[in-house]
Amino acid sequence: MIRSALATALAAIVAAGLSSAPPAFAQDESDQRLGTVHFATSCNETAQRRFDRGMRYQHSFWYRQAKEIFEDVAKTDPECGMAFWGIALTLLSNPHGAPPAPNLPLGLAAIEKAKAVGAKTQRERDYIDALAVMYVDYDKIDHRSRVQAYLKAMEALAARYPEDDEAQIAYAITLNVAASPADKSYANQLKGAAILEPIFKRQPQHPGVAHYLIHLYDYPPIAEKGLDAAMRYAKIAPAAPHAQHMPSHIFTRVGYWKESIAANQASVRAAKADKAATDQLHGQDYMVYAYLQLAQDDNARAVIDEMAKSANFGPDDRGGPFALAASPARYMVERGDWQGAAELEVRPSKFPFIMAITHFARALGAARAGKADAAKADIAKLIELRDQLREAKDAYWAEQVDIQWQAASAWLLYAQGKYDDALKTMSAAADAEDKTEKAPVTPGPLAPARELYGAMLLDRGMAKEALGAYEATLKKEPHRLGATLGAAKAAEQAGDLAKARQHYAAAVALAEDADPVRPEVAAARAFVAQAR
Repeated sequence: MIRSALATALAAIVAAGLSSAPPAFAQDESDQRLGTVHFATSCNETAQRRFDRGMRYQHSFWYRQAKEIFEDVAKTDPECGMAFWGIALTLLSNPHGAPPAPNLPLGLAAIEKAKAVGAKTQRERDYIDALAVMYVDYDKIDHRSRVQAYLKAMEALAARYPEDDEAQIAYAITLNVAASPADKSYANQLKGAAILEPIFKRQPQHPGVAHYLIHLYDYPPIAEKGLDAAMRYAKIAPAAPHAQHMPSHIFTRVGYWKESIAANQASVRAAKADKAATDQLHGQDYMVYAYLQLAQDDNARAVIDEMAKSANFGPDDRGGPFALAASPARYMVERGDWQGAAELEVRPSKFPFIMAITHFARALGAARAGKADAAKADIAKLIELRDQLREAKDAYWAEQVDIQWQAASAWLLYAQGKYDDALKTMSAAADAEDKTEKAPVTPGPLAPARELYGAMLLDRGMAKEALGAYEATLKKEPHRLGATLGAAKAAEQAGDLAKARQHYAAAVALAEDADPVRPEVAAARAFVAQAR
């Protein structure tokens, strides 16, 4: 079966290389709005120019366009093996997740074609050999193991060619891709950033350097280090939808909600122009998250309504369906609409972790609305989906769904009056979530587990402990409205009026343009007005 698939894929790659069809994009000045990249090859002069052009698209994760340009490179110089390396690179798609399954035989075929065509320098052959580990035996070796092997290969490549900035850049982003979400020292990320920062000074218009610095700093304790790259990337590559979106990863981490909204509005406009539904939905999910932190619920609802009209993505796409599941769920959970959460519709998906988002929201909503039986049914689905992920050896998402199961189970116990067990279970869920990291596909969970723990503590009259949970949430997720309001209520009930004023004032500032005004926002405004 694998040989047949490889033969078919190889035929497709060869056909692309020999086709006389015109290039997908005219070489005008517009693509110069993607930054500046020079990736030296031994290909002819025309092919070299087009190869650099393909890398400008690739560094901003514009894969379809990059692939078409690399195919044109192969037509321009049939002896350019690196053209097929470029095609294989695009087929990895976003390196922070597994490639779409149909891409794997195509990528392997491209690597085989690169080797068959040949490369004129040892450096180029080393690039091809390094990328090959992501495709060779993909049907026998799991994705995570191939990533770790690729990291070693890129480390060796970067060491062998220390003056090659492109090798250093590729190694740096692979350090992030291969990092363990349990490593809270962020050793890989800081090592990668240390490689890129000097290159950023030498190549201030390189889109990949700015882009990958954002990824490397996309973690709560080090996010502020990424603000410079975040502020610059969209200006370096203004034509790329992803370049408009990526700054919002850092803005989300530091709680710059208005900046996140503006970045994603630009990203969504660019994605619509490119008919890139996944990029559009991804940006809109980040917009919804940010609008909800400002209590601009009508704006969030309008974005969700627009998202529901999108359906132009393939069956192996994860980002688009993820956003379509997450945004309606976070709209209910962030606003405390438990009945609405319990009634969310589960969209069928081949990816268990996507369906788990909705089942978690439904279970949480049902439990908090006092509908224990309904909560039990969705909790049972979470167990089923978690076990499917475990069987598929998808350790990361299995862990995320397990945390969702723990949190939902805690609130079911709470609804059943088993308060001590509920608090213990919710605390364990918060501890588990603190030990991992969010995936780049999401701006954050529907509600942080420790924030949910704070709500449970506060409801039990344990105001001091609740304040600690909410403030711990805010340390990790700055300027979250739910945690800010929770901390204010907890401080007020604990008799700490100074902290209550501080947190209420912060909530009022966040929600200055709230529409409509949530009851808890109105209460916060009343407290602040009275305290003046």
